[in-house]
Amino acid sequence: MSAATPLRASECVLTRDDWKSRERSHTERADALTAGRRARAARGRTHPVEDFLFTYYGYKPALLRRWHPGTSYALADAGHEARAGWRWYVRGENDSVRVDARAFAAEKRLLLTGVTAILESTRGRSAQYGCFGMHEWAMLYHSPTSRHAVPLRLGSAGTDAVVESHELRCTHYDAFRFFTDDAVSRNRALLARGTQAAHEQPGCLHAGMDLYKWAVKLGPLVPGVTLLDTFELARDIRTLDMRASPYDLRDWGYEPVTVETAEGKAVYVAEQRAFTRRAEPLREQLLAHVRWALAA
Repeated sequence: MSAATPLRASECVLTRDDWKSRERSHTERADALTAGRRARAARGRTHPVEDFLFTYYGYKPALLRRWHPGTSYALADAGHEARAGWRWYVRGENDSVRVDARAFAAEKRLLLTGVTAILESTRGRSAQYGCFGMHEWAMLYHSPTSRHAVPLRLGSAGTDAVVESHELRCTHYDAFRFFTDDAVSRNRALLARGTQAAHEQPGCLHAGMDLYKWAVKLGPLVPGVTLLDTFELARDIRTLDMRASPYDLRDWGYEPVTVETAEGKAVYVAEQRAFTRRAEPLREQLLAHVRWALAA
């Protein structure tokens, strides 16, 4: 850890009581959010909806428990705490500790510029609401197997028929890459990792879900409250994602959003718009922390 570093003009100092209270509240909230996953893991069980964020992104519940103040705060009387020795933390004046945004940016500049490109291109486009969640259906098109151990609402032939009756308009590469070979050519655009930033748009459920991924990758730059807010957003988005999918999850307590019908489409778009509004301030928060680090 480097020598004492002066505070920046726009950086606030949290008293020990204040930051300890925030840290404690964060840990309690994180434990509540991950209680189900931890209990199921202890019994060797899984949930087809609630465990997705842990299996797809690969981030363990313990990661959510670690609180960071973010780039805007220094922590008073923290020099003797374990976090003073954490990676990307630095001592400040009067035994304070803060996140070392400069060191993080020096080591992770490629990550920061990549995240900036995706977040800025997403926020700069008009939201599109014409996909109707067909990505989950396209992952099963002409496929002899299912991706989840859950029955299909309309069966295999019925699922194929729904795909064939819609234009596929997926804009998110990490959904598109799971399309079956026969579904790929039906999509309006052929997506690729290298052109991801050119297609992302704020109406996409997966673009909103990925804010959680970016918050984790940005590590100590992101305040704990923002991390958990992105997790909750991603969890709620995934619930709609699966309710609108071809899978029958009624035995798990989820009523389907029947996107193959006009009524179901209306429900889906209304919820999609609500998630777009929830994602917008979180996207701006992440961008603000990335820019601060890059400016350092």
